[in-house]
Amino acid sequence: MARRIAIFGQAAFGRDVLLRLVEAGHAIVGVHVPPDRGRPDPLAAEAEARGIPLLRFPSFRRGGAPLRERVEAVLALGAELHVMPYTTVILPPEIVDAPALGSLCFHPSLLPRFRGGAAIPWQIILGERWSGVTVFRPDAGVDTGPIVVQKGPVPISDTDTAGSLYFEKLYPLGIEALLEAVAQVDAGRAEARPQDEGAASFQGLLDDAVARIDWSRPAVEIDRLVRGCDPQPGAHARAGERQVRLYETRLLRGPADAAAGTLLGFEEGRLVVAAVDGRLAVGKLKLDDGKKGPAEASGLRAGERLS
Repeated sequence: MARRIAIFGQAAFGRDVLLRLVEAGHAIVGVHVPPDRGRPDPLAAEAEARGIPLLRFPSFRRGGAPLRERVEAVLALGAELHVMPYTTVILPPEIVDAPALGSLCFHPSLLPRFRGGAAIPWQIILGERWSGVTVFRPDAGVDTGPIVVQKGPVPISDTDTAGSLYFEKLYPLGIEALLEAVAQVDAGRAEARPQDEGAASFQGLLDDAVARIDWSRPAVEIDRLVRGCDPQPGAHARAGERQVRLYETRLLRGPADAAAGTLLGFEEGRLVVAAVDGRLAVGKLKLDDGKKGPAEASGLRAGERLS
């Protein structure tokens, strides 16, 4: 049967979940998207184009009247089910627990492993070989609620970046998982199983402190850091006074015969950098606040050293 659903999310993923739920016959009674921080949000734009009530609160933090007013605005939508395809705001229990059919939340890992808001980058940085997606019932913890649907595993390749892992593998899988979970709830056959706390792991957010390259680390670890920080925030080092962010790395065979961080020249348009136990080929660079571009156009030359 058609259900009255409110969506809490953002970006193209949230928009595509909305479109698929509409195709499945459900009524989207409201959408919450945080305020824009640059270009217009695709989910917000789709809701506006369809005349769906759109809420754009920056947060639902506790603190008296503002929270009460925001909760009341959400409850006034009259949703039977809340779906959270890509939400970065923490929703209070007054919202999560309000619908008759509860809430469903998407997470881009095979929970209970890789809880937290940067699950995709950390899977690459820490050398995980397999990934997948989870739809769970949110509770008071961070990604700790009982699991309704999981899909995977899918392989993480030696060339995957956070971007390719998400857009090429987890994005389509996540949409199917959410649609399957909604269908199970709609049919009254959803079974939520508790997460195994003994297998749980949690990683924090990814910032520039994490993204700084330590050239004393093995080449394979630096390669994973660069790929995990691609496209954001970009693993970084310094060339003299300039900050350099690295993207699209590949591990090369053979020793470097130079101090770690030394630029060795170019091979097939890629900048080759020495590591303590090997070499890295870097496809793109971003210097200071400039634009990301081909490494060969960066102006960096053989003999310079990244610190």
